[in-house]
Amino acid sequence: MSARTRVLTGITTTGTPHLGNYVGAIRPALRMAQAVDVDAFFFLADYHALIKCDDPERIARSRLEIAATWLACGLDWQRVTFYRQSDIPEIPELTWLLTCVTAKGLMNRAHAYKAAVDANAAQGEDADAGVTLGLYSYPVLMAADILMFGAQRVPVGRDQVQHIEMARDIAQRFNHLYGAGKDLLTLPAAVVDEDVATLPGLDGRKMSKSYDNTIPLFAGGPRALVDAIARIVTDSRRPGEPKDPDSNALCAIYRAFATRAQGDAYAADLRAGLAWGEAKQRLATQIEDEIAPLRARYDALLAAPEQIEMALQQGAAKARALAAPFLAELRVAVGLRPLGSVQSYSAAVAAIGGTHQRSPVLKQYREDDRYYFKLAEGEDVLVHSMGFLDGRTANEAWQSLQNCVRQNGFDTEDLDATRVVLYRAPLGEEPRGVLGFIPLRAGQTVAGAVARLREAIAVLERARAEKQTDIPKR
Repeated sequence: MSARTRVLTGITTTGTPHLGNYVGAIRPALRMAQAVDVDAFFFLADYHALIKCDDPERIARSRLEIAATWLACGLDWQRVTFYRQSDIPEIPELTWLLTCVTAKGLMNRAHAYKAAVDANAAQGEDADAGVTLGLYSYPVLMAADILMFGAQRVPVGRDQVQHIEMARDIAQRFNHLYGAGKDLLTLPAAVVDEDVATLPGLDGRKMSKSYDNTIPLFAGGPRALVDAIARIVTDSRRPGEPKDPDSNALCAIYRAFATRAQGDAYAADLRAGLAWGEAKQRLATQIEDEIAPLRARYDALLAAPEQIEMALQQGAAKARALAAPFLAELRVAVGLRPLGSVQSYSAAVAAIGGTHQRSPVLKQYREDDRYYFKLAEGEDVLVHSMGFLDGRTANEAWQSLQNCVRQNGFDTEDLDATRVVLYRAPLGEEPRGVLGFIPLRAGQTVAGAVARLREAIAVLERARAEKQTDIPKR
């Protein structure tokens, strides 16, 4: 079984979602997240929103509406990791660490900055007129969003591919300076889905708020949907006259909400003389059949924002269980270590406060003619194995556990309130090889226990590389 691929999707929190957003971004992203081999992260990019908007009320309202939209459309916040960017304080701290290794020349080449400079030049303004440091350096914040969680794939439009390439450049620079031969930061890959539909707007151009040609997804209810569709530009051909399905936006939008057979039948009816008014009514009905249940959930969520807040807070807790120990490791790597006698990386990580009070130790032992291993920090056992017939098999099992945890190729299942079993493959798939058992202390979450195990394995590997840790056997 191959490791699950971590896919990270950022959600812009400005504006009101429209049909183009739903068809081109929301719907395909949610389908992707259902795959068993995907570990999906979704976040509301509300720090990024501050670059574009200085209206606090609009920012607050947009965060609510867009979170409600994704949840209403089927985002399973218990399956994925769904959080607000601003709820993860480790992200701005990582942004600063990355800023310190990012060349100014790299930022000079960012498309958004160059576009602003070109616009100023065309108007005879100073090159940097109206350019904030937020706009100038936001590719570094975007890199931090991605690199914080080790995202391997990032779905983006073609206009965003440059930012993923910048994130790779920044990560490579950071690894070169501070990795000591290891890749602390995972290099992401941009994913551009050429098959994702791009909906035309009311005037036939790409549906975009910039063109003021959008059809609302939920805002305004069914009446707003019908009214917007009525404004789609068509020609003056009368009922009964043959019409070209490709001459306007009707058929393209219809196909995005219909089966192939339904789309073909709609196009055939237009060629046979279907009246524009009736064609628009059919389109409204076709869309309404799909989005009416989603709109009902959306309205219910807006009426109960505390439910949205609960989902986001729980998502933030899952995200921070990964972000906090990872940032602690990066702080040590760049030299932000506790003062005193601490000299090495491994010793410094062991001295970090919170969950990492002692160096992790792997113990391999024999008991009742069976061979076991366990990883512990002091008296706290982080993971232990089942019994094996020989020591070689036990050692192979330990290596397999390390690899699966490092690559996120595992799943968990509760045995009881005090113990979780770690599987090699996602639940429901074969082979579901048992990797080990994770004890849970009072008040500890599964995500927190797994994050602590992942951190301990990373520290143990680094310590081995430095040849400063001896692994005792009992």
